Amino acid sequence: MADIVKQILAKPIQLADQVMKAADEASSFKQECAELKSKAEKLAGLLRQAARASSDLYERPTRRIIDDTEQVLDKALSLVLKCRANGLMKRLFTIIPAAAFRKMSSQLENSIGDVSWLLRVSASADDRDDEYLGLPPIAANEPILCLIWEQIAILYTGSLDVRSDAAASLVSLARDNDRYGKLIIEEGGVGPLLKLVKEGKVEGQENAAKAIGLLGRDPESVEHMILAGACTVFAKILKEGPMKVQAVTAWAVSELAANYPKCQDLFAQHNIIRLLVSHLAFETIQEHSKYAIASNKATSIHAVVMASSNNSNVNNVENVVDEDHQSQITHPMGTETPNRMHNVVMNTMAMKEGVKLPQKPSNNHVSSNSQGNVKQVHQVYYQHQQNGSIAGTNIKGRELEDPSTKAYMKAMAARALWHLAKGNSSICRSITESRALLCLAVLLEKGTDDVQFNSAMALMEITAVAEQDTDLRRFAFKPNSHACKLVVDQLLNIIEKADSELLIPCMKAIGNLARTFRATETRMISPLVKLLDEREAEVSKEAAIALTKFACKENYLHVDHSKAIISAGGAKYLIQLVYFGEQIVQVSALLLLCYIALHVPDSEELAQAQVLTVLEWASKQSCMTHDETVDTLLQEAKSRLELYQSRGSRGFH
Repeated sequence: MADIVKQILAKPIQLADQVMKAADEASSFKQECAELKSKAEKLAGLLRQAARASSDLYERPTRRIIDDTEQVLDKALSLVLKCRANGLMKRLFTIIPAAAFRKMSSQLENSIGDVSWLLRVSASADDRDDEYLGLPPIAANEPILCLIWEQIAILYTGSLDVRSDAAASLVSLARDNDRYGKLIIEEGGVGPLLKLVKEGKVEGQENAAKAIGLLGRDPESVEHMILAGACTVFAKILKEGPMKVQAVTAWAVSELAANYPKCQDLFAQHNIIRLLVSHLAFETIQEHSKYAIASNKATSIHAVVMASSNNSNVNNVENVVDEDHQSQITHPMGTETPNRMHNVVMNTMAMKEGVKLPQKPSNNHVSSNSQGNVKQVHQVYYQHQQNGSIAGTNIKGRELEDPSTKAYMKAMAARALWHLAKGNSSICRSITESRALLCLAVLLEKGTDDVQFNSAMALMEITAVAEQDTDLRRFAFKPNSHACKLVVDQLLNIIEKADSELLIPCMKAIGNLARTFRATETRMISPLVKLLDEREAEVSKEAAIALTKFACKENYLHVDHSKAIISAGGAKYLIQLVYFGEQIVQVSALLLLCYIALHVPDSEELAQAQVLTVLEWASKQSCMTHDETVDTLLQEAKSRLELYQSRGSRGFH
């Protein structure tokens, strides 16, 4: 950097010396040339001072100011050289307006002001002593640029506290205006912001991470930050930073991923998915162990030791606990455990529920005071969690954070997973291979408002990918999967209540899972059918779309689901929506009605509801038949109904 700046400064210094020499040799306009010489001399001194401090100069304003200064000195030299004309004829034909000297003097003065400002802004914050830097003349037409330069220069040279304030200023600028954000990136602000995220104090780290998130508003900007090393810095913070900073960092990850989906895999390569899941799992599964135990996957040391402390079938408790620890099954993303471990856990659950299991005699019988044992085991397990780590994440001290910080951390982790999972099969597989689905089910039930909403959105995106990815769907959402059952239970609970902003993402998630349900699993049909009678058009539309995924041809059980929709009273609601619904609802309702008519044409309920009459009316409405797919399905459904329903049953007179 220093060598580059010295090269930039070499030519203007030479030009300033030439101006001074030419001014001494002037034979006309001597007084004006002397004034220009004085200013050139002062400017040369400042440029030499800048050359000596080249290692401290902030490159972006240096280039612009020195380029502008070079142009001014070049013009000044041309003007002064004209004053060296000898002979009467040359003087007569060399006409120099007096205004030219005034203009040149003003330009040199501006260059002096620019270089003086550059030296001040590049000095360390301690040397400046809170001096007001003012505006350099070069930024008179764009004062915000000067402010951005000043704050970025502080990020390069200031103390940690001052750099925190500078980052906060850049947050305000980036939040106010997209163009200011572009300028911050163009003027080299990303590098020092990432450095502050990595090594600053907590407040400075938060401000810098927030600035990075705000700057990533478009693919080009996000790509710039990725190339600057954002993934590495974010992974380091999410692994071992303070929780407040981790939460803002997770938010920044969500912003970058939302605005540039191509960076999703880069974040995954830096282990960020697993780190986010560990934050989601912290104090989630442990507090709600009922969600985590009835599975043959990894379970906690807590469950294993509880099993042994209640008189278990395992001969050597210490060996079991040691196996558990060595296989790292305390982490929610743990690997499969041996079947005998699962048996221990299931025995534990049965004993907790008062079911008497056959016992083998044992010489290692433990005290019957189970409550005392449970309490003791809680302490052991808690210490293990304090001293251990989850997927390499340092969790020491996190339990001491205040509840609002913990809730915000979970909300932002869920938000980041939501945007990282969107449209990405490999990331969704990574998430579902972990215990993240269990965590999201718990948080959907127990979390604060933001935590619940972001968890619902994450589930919506994961299920949307699973709908298109057969392998993922079969792996992650098996009907007998404990995690899948819990997720579906929570989604249905919200749909049945139908009183929150979670409703639409939960309806979409259930629709995405339509192909995973068995024929006997019809409990989700009735709540969705009831929402067809919703006053809000958006809700009715999403209910129709979700039900269509149950009734469409691609769903192997479309006949069973179509019958369930009819039994729940869906036909009358759909007819009302086709006739009287808002335009955004009509086509969705018509599509669902066509599928039902196509699959259950002999339904007496459809005949009594005069569905064929509705379809014939709809076929004459251009707003409903402009889509070729809808029109084709409509004609097919009409033909099927005509085969099975008599003219009388259609309501014709």
